[in-house]
Amino acid sequence: MRVLFELIHPADALFFHHSIKTLQLAGDEVAIAAREKDILIPLLDDLGLAHRPLTRAGEGGIGLARELLLRDWRLWRLAREFRPDVMVGFGGVAISHVGKLTGIPSLSFYDTEHAGLQIRLTTPFITEWHVPTTWQGPIARGRTHYFEGGKQFAYLHPDHFQPSRALAEAAGYDPGRENFVIRTVAWRANHDHGRSGIPIEQLRAIVGRLGERGKVHISAEGALPPDLDEHRYRGTALQFHHLLAHCRLYCGESITIASEAVMLGVPALLQIDKEYCYVTEQQEAGLIWRFSPGDNPDECLNEALAEDPASYRERARTFIAAKGDLNRYIIENIRRVGEHRAL
Repeated sequence: MRVLFELIHPADALFFHHSIKTLQLAGDEVAIAAREKDILIPLLDDLGLAHRPLTRAGEGGIGLARELLLRDWRLWRLAREFRPDVMVGFGGVAISHVGKLTGIPSLSFYDTEHAGLQIRLTTPFITEWHVPTTWQGPIARGRTHYFEGGKQFAYLHPDHFQPSRALAEAAGYDPGRENFVIRTVAWRANHDHGRSGIPIEQLRAIVGRLGERGKVHISAEGALPPDLDEHRYRGTALQFHHLLAHCRLYCGESITIASEAVMLGVPALLQIDKEYCYVTEQQEAGLIWRFSPGDNPDECLNEALAEDPASYRERARTFIAAKGDLNRYIIENIRRVGEHRAL
């Protein structure tokens, strides 16, 4: 079987890398179409995954539109060269277009209901649309399939990830104090238009309060003021989850990292202004505390810090155990579609 993966965001590499290596170990041929976006290319290198960069992430609406046209064209050329039995992506805009043109089946896995433009560009053309069982967004009628949990179950499931204290310390973890991770995002994605994050003075207040208890690590997509930059996370992408796993609390704007914290048994405090299916499920399970933009997070922060770490970890483990291994689902569906065409 020949499988072509389209990876356009660093999280895509994390989501698929266990599945890619499983396929390769089984003797299947894999090609990876990549994108110069944030740390995706260095992350693929660190994971030992050979790849071909097709485009660089565009800026603004016009830049993204031009990039998509170029990525469609270059992916079509790669598909003609590699001749895959199936194409796979997270979101899957380009594979849906190229698949429709070439007749090659395309499988998209996705979990962000509010990425309206991306969904509208994908669902009319995608062969199969795989989303969480809690999904509340648009579907591809007659072509939608459902999986348990969220994307973090593919790379932080305890069967595939074991936190390392040594790697955490290499990333800046201080074993003599409580450690905290704060995440700020750049709000440049197509589904982030008109949105903003934690105001800088509120961020300073959170850093000050947590800094009184221990060491604060800020993972920031953009620039930070000089007084906060001293807290910037300076480890590698592959060290980050080892650090997060050893922290007392996560607080920030990233829904992805909030759910990663849950997977690692770390209480998560999330600033969020919309409903996301897997976040709502984790909040209802008592694993995520939320506050809205403009709200004072002190009450939520008090509740999260008052949580007994051992009790929280036990609840998180119970929640995770009920969902199963997402990698098995990914592999089974790639094989079901790809091997049928390969016959």
